[in-house]
This record gives sequence, C-alpha cells and structure tokens, in this order.
Amino acid sequence: MTSTSNAASLAPSDADRIFIAMGDATRRAIYRLLAQGPQSVSALAKALEITLTAVAQHLDVLQKCRLVRTSKQGRVRTCAIDPQGLAVLDEWVALNRQLWDQRLDRLGEMLDEE
Repeated sequence: MTSTSNAASLAPSDADRIFIAMGDATRRAIYRLLAQGPQSVSALAKALEITLTAVAQHLDVLQKCRLVRTSKQGRVRTCAIDPQGLAVLDEWVALNRQLWDQRLDRLGEMLDEE
C-alpha cells in the first residue's frame, strides 16, 4: 500500500497491527536503532542486551507490519527500516485528520449559527 493510494482503501487491521507492534518497548528500541542505519541481528541483540531469539521474534512482528525488512548475506542477517509501514500510518493519520477537520468545521458552523 502506498501513500498515494485512496485512504478509504486502508484496512483498519494494517494500522492496528502497527500500533500493537509499536506498543512494545523493545520493538520501539529496535526501530530507533534501525533509524540510525541498517544493523545485523547480533548487533541489535548486543545493543539491547537480549538474546538473538528474542530479537528474531520482535523482528518477525515488525516485518509483518512492514516496518522493518531483513536480508541475508552469507550468515549475516541485516535489518533496515521499511518505509511501507510508515506509508500505512501516513494514510491512517490523513484519514483521521480529514474526519476530525470535517467534524470541527461542522461544530464551527453550528456555533456561528447561534
């Protein structure tokens, strides 16, 4: 899904999965580390002082939301931010901003009538 697609086509579950995924402090920490640049799974585990298995489980959640992508070169799995997930959030925010703008405009019109 791209940020140029129709906001009405946004499936609520896409944004919901991202909010749920980012509700976890460890996944937010992984995302912050990857915002600095691509890193290996072992580098993430070392920085966060957690096991490789735990990092892999968190990365799996982030990948399903398209917030992170991984690639494997030899024995090294490298992780990077995937902008696809952010496009979903951009659409969600735009849709909700439009809804609230309309509601506030209607409220303003009602108040002007009084």
